[in-house]
Order: sequence, then C-alpha cells, then structure tokens
Amino acid sequence: MKSVFNQVVASPIGAFVVLVIAASLEVLGDSFFQSGLYRSTGTTRSVWFVVGVVVLGTYGLFVNLPQWDFGKLLGVYVALFFVVAQVVAKLRFQQPPTPPILVGGGLIVAGGLVITFWKG
Repeated sequence: MKSVFNQVVASPIGAFVVLVIAASLEVLGDSFFQSGLYRSTGTTRSVWFVVGVVVLGTYGLFVNLPQWDFGKLLGVYVALFFVVAQVVAKLRFQQPPTPPILVGGGLIVAGGLVITFWKG
C-alpha cells in the first residue's frame, strides 16, 4: 500500500489530491468532536466522539503513509486546510466566513502558493 501512495504523491496532481483528502479528513474529524462537545448529548455525543476518533485516525494514517517531504508541502496543506474548514463551517454549522476571515484566509492561500511555486 505504501508504494501505491508513494507513486500517487510523486506527481503534483496526486500530491494535491492526497492533501485535499487529508485536509478534509482532519477538518471533518474536528467538526465531529465539536458536534459531540457542543451540539449533542447522551449516546449521540458518544457516537460523535467515536466517529471523530476514527476519522482523525484515518487522517493520520492517510497523510503519513506516503514517504514525502511533508515540510515542503505544509504550505499547501495549511492553505487547503483553511479552505476546507471554511466549507465545512458553512455547510455543517451554517457559519459563513466574515470579511476578516476572508482577508486572512486570502493571505494564508497566498502564502501556500508562494511556498509551492517559488523556485529558489
């Protein structure tokens, strides 16, 4: 399985797809914990926690299975994490981004682009 992941992340598109999936798993796992902490009680709360643990564990495995220079890809990952977090906040919690979040997020995305594309 490792060799398959290594082949996938060898291409820029494959690495991007893996990072998008990883960011989605991390954001969703965090959102499940938030649902358990603040939006449910009883058995439902426990279910959210268990689902959160499973999804975050899957994220950890998924992002660490390929042998890649994760430090180099961290800029892209942080930018993707921000974008996915805003989508999940809007869709799951009906929390649209405010102007400061959009401006700050634009800077985060710009930083990710600089880290990714600056050859030097």
